[in-house]
Amino acid sequence: MHFMALQEQLFCNFIRLYAVSLALGQQYSSLGSQPILCGSIPGLVPKQLRFCRNYIEIMPSVAEGVKLGIQECQHQFRGRRWNCTTIKDNLAIFGPVLDKATRESAFVHAIASAGVAFAVTRSCAEGTSTMCGCDSHHKGPPGEGWKWGGCSEDAEFGVLVSREFADARENRPDARSAMNRHNNEAGRTTILDHMHLRCKCHGLSGSCEVKTCWWAQPDFRMLGDYLKDKYDSASEMVVEKHRESRGWVETLRVKYAFYKHPTERDLVYYEGSPNFCEPNPETGSFGTRDRVCNVSSHGIEGCDLLCCGRGHNTRTEKRKEKCHCIFHWCCYVSCQECVRVYDVHTCK
Repeated sequence: MHFMALQEQLFCNFIRLYAVSLALGQQYSSLGSQPILCGSIPGLVPKQLRFCRNYIEIMPSVAEGVKLGIQECQHQFRGRRWNCTTIKDNLAIFGPVLDKATRESAFVHAIASAGVAFAVTRSCAEGTSTMCGCDSHHKGPPGEGWKWGGCSEDAEFGVLVSREFADARENRPDARSAMNRHNNEAGRTTILDHMHLRCKCHGLSGSCEVKTCWWAQPDFRMLGDYLKDKYDSASEMVVEKHRESRGWVETLRVKYAFYKHPTERDLVYYEGSPNFCEPNPETGSFGTRDRVCNVSSHGIEGCDLLCCGRGHNTRTEKRKEKCHCIFHWCCYVSCQECVRVYDVHTCK
């Protein structure tokens, strides 16, 4: 198997095993079996294995972060031809999609790295680990009408964990490692850029005479929206080779000179994506047949584009819903059950 395909498969192995084991609640009920937990994950490079064993307390948060990233990917691409579909009982959870250096690979790496940093940061603030906690380094003087309080989230620690673990295998002097490192960092930088003050009011009857504030991460959905915009505007690159003291090294250069050079916050790729219209086991495309489409939209989720010009079928579907709800004093709501008929449009 080509090295980069193997590398991406191992990355997928990590995602699958951690996300699935977390969802099933397996292995994490007892953190005492460190060698079994870390040694059972296929594809970990020695640096990742050492990290896993040394920081066993935060590995469930790493798992939660990867799961969070996958869920956000599926939300962001729910109306796209490629909808971040995962494959059950397959070591490569996304199939061959990540084998290529495409926009999709760029987004998955960014959102997964951001998910790990986000989940570890949140876990530390909640006090679930003895090796991390609240951030006490970036408070500064309080502002007018408020004072510091609560637990400021230490996003820099979460970013450090994500960087040390996710980037451990991206140390080869080739273009794909350079791309993955860049996109991983873009995902993590998104969190640091959007840290903000969150405040709580204190006083009689919510008068907000005093506010206590702390540094907090944004909602992960906002991070997903931001990175999805970066996916849409991702920079296409070309691979350049040059010789250094350690041998041949591949680097990335923006393909079109009249475009601005991507910043550390932009996503980059250097291979085109398949159109994902038809099933193709080589590219990992499932096609769009039988996908629900929006007949009234002219966007990518509309039937014209999502169905790739093949047309769509329409069927009626009856759904039971609550209706005619009445609020009763005090304090409950009673509703009737209504049957409503909807048109459902699916791609041919």
